[in-house]
Amino acid sequence: MNQTISKKVVQLSHGGGGKEMNHLIKDLFFKAFDNPILRSEEDAAVLHFNGDVAFTTDSFTVAPLFFSGGDIGKLSIAGTVNDLAMMAAEPQYLSCSFIIEEGFEIAKLKTIVESMAKELKQSGARIVCGDTKVVPRGCADGLFINTTGVGRILQKGISVKSVTDDDVIIVSRDIGRHGAAILMAREGLTLDSELTSDCATLWPIVEQLIAANIEIHAMRDATRGGLSAVLNEWALASDVEINVHEEAIPVCDEVRGLCELYGFEPFDLANEGTFILAVPKKSADATLEIMKRFCHCEQAAIIGDVNQNRKGKVILNTPWGSTRYLDLPQGELLPRIC
Repeated sequence: MNQTISKKVVQLSHGGGGKEMNHLIKDLFFKAFDNPILRSEEDAAVLHFNGDVAFTTDSFTVAPLFFSGGDIGKLSIAGTVNDLAMMAAEPQYLSCSFIIEEGFEIAKLKTIVESMAKELKQSGARIVCGDTKVVPRGCADGLFINTTGVGRILQKGISVKSVTDDDVIIVSRDIGRHGAAILMAREGLTLDSELTSDCATLWPIVEQLIAANIEIHAMRDATRGGLSAVLNEWALASDVEINVHEEAIPVCDEVRGLCELYGFEPFDLANEGTFILAVPKKSADATLEIMKRFCHCEQAAIIGDVNQNRKGKVILNTPWGSTRYLDLPQGELLPRIC
Protein backbone atom coordinates (compact mmCIF):
# COMPACT_ATOMS: atom_id res chain seq x y z
CA MET A 1 0.00 0.00 0.00
CA ASN A 2 1.24 3.50 -0.78
CA GLN A 3 3.09 5.28 2.02
CA THR A 4 0.44 8.02 2.21
CA ILE A 5 -2.35 5.46 2.71
CA SER A 6 -0.34 3.53 5.26
CA LYS A 7 -0.37 6.48 7.65
CA LYS A 8 -2.52 5.82 10.68
CA VAL A 9 -5.21 8.49 10.28
CA VAL A 10 -6.96 10.58 7.65
CA GLN A 11 -5.57 14.12 7.43
CA LEU A 12 -7.20 17.25 6.05
CA SER A 13 -4.79 17.01 3.12
CA HIS A 14 -6.52 13.79 2.07
CA GLY A 15 -9.46 15.97 1.02
CA GLY A 16 -7.43 18.78 -0.49
CA GLY A 17 -7.38 17.67 -4.11
CA GLY A 18 -3.61 17.11 -4.20
CA LYS A 19 -1.24 14.16 -3.99
CA GLU A 20 -2.59 12.82 -0.70
CA MET A 21 -6.17 12.79 -1.96
CA ASN A 22 -5.10 11.20 -5.23
CA HIS A 23 -3.32 8.41 -3.37
CA LEU A 24 -6.33 7.82 -1.10
CA ILE A 25 -8.68 7.51 -4.07
CA LYS A 26 -6.39 5.41 -6.25
CA ASP A 27 -4.91 3.10 -3.61
CA LEU A 28 -8.03 2.53 -1.53
CA PHE A 29 -11.29 3.36 -3.32
CA PHE A 30 -10.33 2.51 -6.89
CA LYS A 31 -8.65 -0.69 -5.76
CA ALA A 32 -11.77 -1.88 -3.94
CA PHE A 33 -14.39 -0.73 -6.46
CA ASP A 34 -12.44 -1.24 -9.69
CA ASN A 35 -14.45 -1.33 -12.93
CA PRO A 36 -13.99 0.22 -16.40
CA ILE A 37 -16.49 3.05 -15.85
CA LEU A 38 -14.93 4.18 -12.58
CA ARG A 39 -11.44 3.77 -14.01
CA SER A 40 -12.20 6.25 -16.81
CA GLU A 41 -11.86 9.03 -14.20
CA GLU A 42 -14.27 11.41 -15.92
CA ASP A 43 -16.25 14.09 -14.07
CA ALA A 44 -19.41 12.08 -14.72
CA ALA A 45 -20.01 8.41 -15.47
CA VAL A 46 -21.47 7.49 -18.85
CA LEU A 47 -24.25 4.93 -18.35
CA HIS A 48 -26.41 2.89 -20.72
CA PHE A 49 -30.04 1.92 -20.00
CA ASN A 50 -32.88 0.14 -21.75
CA GLY A 51 -36.42 0.81 -20.54
CA ASP A 52 -37.60 2.30 -17.25
CA VAL A 53 -35.12 2.77 -14.42
CA ALA A 54 -35.44 3.28 -10.67
CA PHE A 55 -33.34 5.96 -8.99
CA THR A 56 -32.71 6.29 -5.24
CA THR A 57 -30.35 7.97 -2.80
CA ASP A 58 -29.57 7.55 0.89
CA SER A 59 -27.15 8.81 3.53
CA PHE A 60 -25.73 6.70 6.34
CA THR A 61 -24.73 7.96 9.78
CA VAL A 62 -25.01 4.87 11.97
CA ALA A 63 -23.50 4.87 15.45
CA PRO A 64 -21.49 2.82 16.21
CA LEU A 65 -19.87 2.42 12.81
CA PHE A 66 -19.22 -1.27 13.49
CA PHE A 67 -21.93 -3.53 14.92
CA SER A 68 -22.69 -7.22 15.16
CA GLY A 69 -23.57 -8.37 11.65
CA GLY A 70 -22.21 -5.42 9.73
CA ASP A 71 -20.76 -1.93 9.57
CA ILE A 72 -21.57 1.40 7.94
CA GLY A 73 -20.02 0.21 4.67
CA LYS A 74 -22.09 -2.94 4.31
CA LEU A 75 -25.14 -0.97 5.43
CA SER A 76 -24.65 1.73 2.80
CA ILE A 77 -24.50 -0.76 -0.08
CA ALA A 78 -27.28 -3.05 1.15
CA GLY A 79 -29.54 -0.12 2.01
CA THR A 80 -29.32 1.48 -1.42
CA VAL A 81 -29.48 -1.78 -3.36
CA ASN A 82 -32.52 -2.81 -1.30
CA ASP A 83 -34.35 0.41 -2.16
CA LEU A 84 -33.92 -0.48 -5.83
CA ALA A 85 -34.88 -4.11 -5.27
CA MET A 86 -38.14 -3.07 -3.58
CA MET A 87 -39.17 -1.52 -6.90
CA ALA A 88 -38.23 -4.76 -8.71
CA ALA A 89 -35.25 -2.94 -10.21
CA GLU A 90 -32.06 -4.82 -10.95
CA PRO A 91 -29.28 -2.81 -9.21
CA GLN A 92 -26.74 -1.67 -11.77
CA TYR A 93 -24.88 1.52 -10.89
CA LEU A 94 -24.11 3.27 -7.61
CA SER A 95 -22.39 6.48 -6.67
CA CYS A 96 -20.63 6.80 -3.34
CA SER A 97 -19.52 9.85 -1.38
CA PHE A 98 -17.50 9.81 1.83
CA ILE A 99 -17.41 12.58 4.42
CA ILE A 100 -14.48 11.66 6.66
CA GLU A 101 -13.51 13.34 9.90
CA GLU A 102 -9.87 14.36 10.27
CA GLY A 103 -8.10 11.77 12.42
CA PHE A 104 -10.22 8.80 11.29
CA GLU A 105 -8.13 5.64 11.32
CA ILE A 106 -7.01 4.46 7.88
CA ALA A 107 -7.28 0.82 8.98
CA LYS A 108 -10.95 1.28 9.89
CA LEU A 109 -11.63 3.06 6.59
CA LYS A 110 -9.99 0.20 4.70
CA THR A 111 -12.16 -2.35 6.55
CA ILE A 112 -15.31 -0.38 5.71
CA VAL A 113 -14.40 -0.02 2.03
CA GLU A 114 -13.61 -3.74 1.74
CA SER A 115 -16.96 -4.50 3.37
CA MET A 116 -18.66 -2.38 0.71
CA ALA A 117 -16.83 -4.17 -2.09
CA LYS A 118 -17.86 -7.55 -0.69
CA GLU A 119 -21.52 -6.53 -0.41
CA LEU A 120 -21.57 -5.22 -3.99
CA LYS A 121 -20.92 -8.77 -5.20
CA GLN A 122 -24.28 -9.90 -3.75
CA SER A 123 -26.15 -7.90 -6.39
CA GLY A 124 -23.62 -7.32 -9.17
CA ALA A 125 -23.99 -3.54 -8.88
CA ARG A 126 -20.95 -1.33 -9.50
CA ILE A 127 -19.81 1.94 -7.98
CA VAL A 128 -19.10 4.11 -11.01
CA CYS A 129 -18.53 7.56 -9.50
CA GLY A 130 -17.94 9.14 -6.12
CA ASP A 131 -16.58 11.95 -4.02
CA THR A 132 -14.42 12.33 -0.92
CA LYS A 133 -14.48 15.18 1.59
CA VAL A 134 -12.39 15.47 4.74
CA VAL A 135 -13.69 17.79 7.46
CA PRO A 136 -11.98 19.05 10.64
CA ARG A 137 -12.14 17.08 13.87
CA GLY A 138 -15.53 17.23 15.55
CA CYS A 139 -17.48 17.92 12.36
CA ALA A 140 -18.51 14.44 11.19
CA ASP A 141 -18.40 11.97 14.09
CA GLY A 142 -16.02 9.70 12.24
CA LEU A 143 -17.56 8.92 8.88
CA PHE A 144 -20.71 9.64 6.88
CA ILE A 145 -21.48 7.86 3.59
CA ASN A 146 -23.93 8.84 0.86
CA THR A 147 -24.87 6.40 -1.89
CA THR A 148 -27.11 6.81 -4.91
CA GLY A 149 -28.30 3.92 -7.02
CA VAL A 150 -30.00 3.29 -10.34
CA GLY A 151 -31.37 0.05 -11.71
CA ARG A 152 -33.46 -1.42 -14.52
CA ILE A 153 -37.08 -2.13 -13.56
CA LEU A 154 -38.01 -5.74 -14.37
CA GLN A 155 -41.60 -5.79 -13.09
CA LYS A 156 -43.93 -2.81 -13.22
CA GLY A 157 -46.89 -1.91 -11.04
CA ILE A 158 -45.30 -2.33 -7.61
CA SER A 159 -46.47 0.58 -5.48
CA VAL A 160 -47.65 1.63 -2.02
CA LYS A 161 -50.94 2.41 -3.78
CA SER A 162 -51.41 -1.07 -5.26
CA VAL A 163 -52.43 -3.04 -2.15
CA THR A 164 -55.91 -4.56 -2.63
CA ASP A 165 -58.42 -6.37 -0.43
CA ASP A 166 -57.52 -9.72 -2.02
CA ASP A 167 -53.92 -9.48 -0.80
CA VAL A 168 -52.04 -11.20 1.98
CA ILE A 169 -49.10 -9.68 3.84
CA ILE A 170 -45.85 -11.64 4.01
CA VAL A 171 -42.73 -10.87 6.06
CA SER A 172 -39.44 -12.37 4.88
CA ARG A 173 -37.92 -13.14 8.29
CA ASP A 174 -37.91 -12.20 12.00
CA ILE A 175 -38.22 -8.49 12.69
CA GLY A 176 -36.37 -5.88 14.77
CA ARG A 177 -32.87 -7.33 14.57
CA HIS A 178 -31.02 -4.26 13.31
CA GLY A 179 -32.47 -1.86 15.85
CA ALA A 180 -31.83 -4.35 18.65
CA ALA A 181 -28.24 -5.02 17.51
CA ILE A 182 -27.47 -1.28 17.44
CA LEU A 183 -28.99 -0.90 20.90
CA MET A 184 -26.81 -3.74 22.21
CA ALA A 185 -23.67 -2.21 20.71
CA ARG A 186 -24.39 1.18 22.27
CA GLU A 187 -25.27 -0.14 25.70
CA GLY A 188 -22.52 -2.77 25.81
CA LEU A 189 -25.07 -5.49 26.47
CA THR A 190 -24.12 -9.16 26.21
CA LEU A 191 -26.49 -12.07 25.70
CA ASP A 192 -26.00 -15.82 26.00
CA SER A 193 -27.06 -16.15 22.36
CA GLU A 194 -25.35 -13.64 20.05
CA LEU A 195 -27.75 -11.28 18.32
CA THR A 196 -26.71 -9.96 14.92
CA SER A 197 -28.21 -7.34 12.64
CA ASP A 198 -30.18 -8.63 9.67
CA CYS A 199 -28.22 -6.26 7.40
CA ALA A 200 -28.16 -7.94 3.98
CA THR A 201 -28.74 -7.39 0.27
CA LEU A 202 -32.26 -8.45 -0.75
CA TRP A 203 -31.89 -8.46 -4.53
CA PRO A 204 -31.17 -12.22 -4.83
CA ILE A 205 -34.51 -12.94 -3.12
CA VAL A 206 -36.46 -10.48 -5.23
CA GLU A 207 -34.81 -11.72 -8.42
CA GLN A 208 -36.10 -15.24 -7.73
CA LEU A 209 -39.64 -13.97 -7.16
CA ILE A 210 -39.57 -12.00 -10.41
CA ALA A 211 -38.17 -14.99 -12.31
CA ALA A 212 -41.06 -17.09 -11.01
CA ASN A 213 -43.57 -14.51 -12.28
CA ILE A 214 -44.97 -13.84 -8.81
CA GLU A 215 -47.48 -11.01 -8.98
CA ILE A 216 -46.21 -8.48 -6.43
CA HIS A 217 -48.47 -5.55 -5.55
CA ALA A 218 -46.27 -3.85 -2.95
CA MET A 219 -42.84 -4.46 -1.49
CA ARG A 220 -40.85 -2.51 1.07
CA ASP A 221 -37.82 -3.10 3.28
CA ALA A 222 -38.80 -2.35 6.86
CA THR A 223 -36.03 0.07 7.87
CA ARG A 224 -36.68 3.07 10.15
CA GLY A 225 -40.10 2.72 11.77
CA GLY A 226 -40.02 -1.02 11.17
CA LEU A 227 -43.02 -3.15 10.28
CA SER A 228 -45.44 -0.60 11.77
CA ALA A 229 -44.31 2.19 9.46
CA VAL A 230 -44.53 0.05 6.31
CA LEU A 231 -48.02 -1.29 7.02
CA ASN A 232 -49.42 2.12 7.98
CA GLU A 233 -47.98 3.67 4.85
CA TRP A 234 -49.64 1.00 2.71
CA ALA A 235 -52.98 1.24 4.51
CA LEU A 236 -53.14 5.00 3.99
CA ALA A 237 -51.80 5.07 0.44
CA SER A 238 -54.05 2.22 -0.78
CA ASP A 239 -57.06 3.21 1.39
CA VAL A 240 -57.46 -0.28 2.88
CA GLU A 241 -57.43 -1.98 6.26
CA ILE A 242 -54.48 -4.25 6.98
CA ASN A 243 -55.25 -6.94 9.52
CA VAL A 244 -52.23 -8.66 11.11
CA HIS A 245 -51.86 -11.42 13.68
CA GLU A 246 -49.26 -10.86 16.38
CA GLU A 247 -48.60 -14.57 16.89
CA ALA A 248 -47.74 -14.97 13.19
CA ILE A 249 -45.05 -12.26 13.23
CA PRO A 250 -41.61 -13.86 13.76
CA VAL A 251 -39.59 -12.24 16.56
CA CYS A 252 -36.48 -13.87 18.03
CA ASP A 253 -36.15 -14.27 21.79
CA GLU A 254 -33.27 -11.79 22.06
CA VAL A 255 -35.22 -9.00 20.37
CA ARG A 256 -38.30 -9.79 22.43
CA GLY A 257 -36.24 -9.67 25.62
CA LEU A 258 -34.63 -6.33 24.75
CA CYS A 259 -38.04 -4.86 23.93
CA GLU A 260 -39.37 -5.94 27.32
CA LEU A 261 -36.31 -4.47 29.03
CA TYR A 262 -36.51 -1.07 27.31
CA GLY A 263 -40.25 -0.81 26.74
CA PHE A 264 -40.04 -1.00 22.94
CA GLU A 265 -42.25 -2.86 20.50
CA PRO A 266 -40.51 -5.12 17.97
CA PHE A 267 -42.91 -3.85 15.28
CA ASP A 268 -41.30 -0.39 15.57
CA LEU A 269 -37.64 -1.44 15.48
CA ALA A 270 -35.57 -1.01 12.33
CA ASN A 271 -34.55 -3.81 9.99
CA GLU A 272 -31.92 -3.77 7.25
CA GLY A 273 -32.44 -7.14 5.58
CA THR A 274 -36.13 -7.82 6.14
CA PHE A 275 -38.89 -6.91 3.72
CA ILE A 276 -42.65 -6.97 3.55
CA LEU A 277 -44.72 -8.06 0.52
CA ALA A 278 -48.34 -7.71 -0.48
CA VAL A 279 -49.30 -10.41 -2.97
CA PRO A 280 -52.65 -11.85 -4.12
CA LYS A 281 -53.94 -14.59 -1.86
CA LYS A 282 -53.72 -17.08 -4.72
CA SER A 283 -49.96 -16.44 -4.97
CA ALA A 284 -49.17 -16.71 -1.25
CA ASP A 285 -48.12 -20.37 -1.15
CA ALA A 286 -45.93 -20.08 -4.23
CA THR A 287 -44.30 -16.97 -2.84
CA LEU A 288 -43.45 -18.66 0.45
CA GLU A 289 -42.16 -21.77 -1.30
CA ILE A 290 -39.74 -19.76 -3.44
CA MET A 291 -38.53 -17.68 -0.51
CA LYS A 292 -37.93 -20.67 1.74
CA ARG A 293 -36.43 -22.97 -0.87
CA PHE A 294 -34.13 -20.68 -2.82
CA CYS A 295 -33.60 -17.59 -0.73
CA HIS A 296 -32.84 -18.80 2.79
CA CYS A 297 -35.93 -17.10 4.20
CA GLU A 298 -36.85 -20.04 6.40
CA GLN A 299 -38.86 -17.77 8.70
CA ALA A 300 -40.94 -16.17 5.94
CA ALA A 301 -44.56 -16.09 7.03
CA ILE A 302 -48.01 -14.82 6.15
CA ILE A 303 -48.80 -12.35 8.93
CA GLY A 304 -52.07 -10.81 7.77
CA ASP A 305 -54.51 -9.86 5.04
CA VAL A 306 -56.24 -6.86 3.56
CA ASN A 307 -59.88 -5.79 3.62
CA GLN A 308 -62.10 -2.74 3.14
CA ASN A 309 -63.40 -2.34 6.71
CA ARG A 310 -61.50 0.41 8.54
CA LYS A 311 -59.71 2.04 5.66
CA GLY A 312 -56.32 3.56 6.40
CA LYS A 313 -55.90 1.54 9.60
CA VAL A 314 -53.65 -1.34 10.65
CA ILE A 315 -55.31 -3.74 13.11
CA LEU A 316 -53.20 -5.98 15.34
CA ASN A 317 -54.84 -9.14 16.65
CA THR A 318 -53.20 -10.10 19.96
CA PRO A 319 -52.70 -13.64 21.30
CA TRP A 320 -55.33 -12.92 23.96
CA GLY A 321 -58.17 -12.43 21.50
CA SER A 322 -58.21 -8.64 21.64
CA THR A 323 -57.46 -6.17 18.85
CA ARG A 324 -55.81 -2.76 18.76
CA TYR A 325 -54.56 -0.26 16.26
CA LEU A 326 -50.94 -0.68 15.27
CA ASP A 327 -50.06 2.98 14.91
CA LEU A 328 -47.11 4.72 13.35
CA PRO A 329 -44.17 4.96 15.76
CA GLN A 330 -43.88 8.33 17.50
CA GLY A 331 -40.64 10.08 18.34
CA GLU A 332 -37.18 8.68 17.68
CA LEU A 333 -36.65 5.39 19.51
CA LEU A 334 -33.04 4.96 18.41
CA PRO A 335 -31.45 7.87 16.51
CA ARG A 336 -28.68 7.27 13.98
CA ILE A 337 -29.39 3.62 13.27
CA CYS A 338 -28.68 3.84 9.53
